[in-house]
Amino acid sequence: MFENTKLLSTFLTFKGNAEEAMNFYVSLFPNEAKIHSVVKFEEGQNGPVGKILNATVEIKGHSLMFMDMEPQFAPDFSWATSLLVVCNDEAQFDSLFNSFSKDGSIMMGPEAIPPMRKVAWITDHFGVTWQLVWR
Repeated sequence: MFENTKLLSTFLTFKGNAEEAMNFYVSLFPNEAKIHSVVKFEEGQNGPVGKILNATVEIKGHSLMFMDMEPQFAPDFSWATSLLVVCNDEAQFDSLFNSFSKDGSIMMGPEAIPPMRKVAWITDHFGVTWQLVWR
């Protein structure tokens, strides 16, 4: 279960849409993201059957873990914690910005904050906050 998990990983708990979020995020990082493992809740386990018990994804070398929880028990995400992505180029920045901001909330940017060419702070439609940087 933890074979492809780094010793320090970010763990994201969703309200039943972890698989959708995981697939969305992986799709945004072609050649830089990989799903390593997916384990779903089964009958008799304390969780929503068929939803994600735990999944491990690597994006740009960073390990993310995903989990579903019954919506009434799952905590809300907060912009107090965000995922910082240093973009490879302006095209990746713009693509990620457009994808995360669609049905999400733009908190800042995109704008130049020297010495960075573009920065943005966005909460996506899953409630996860991302900071994008193009140097």
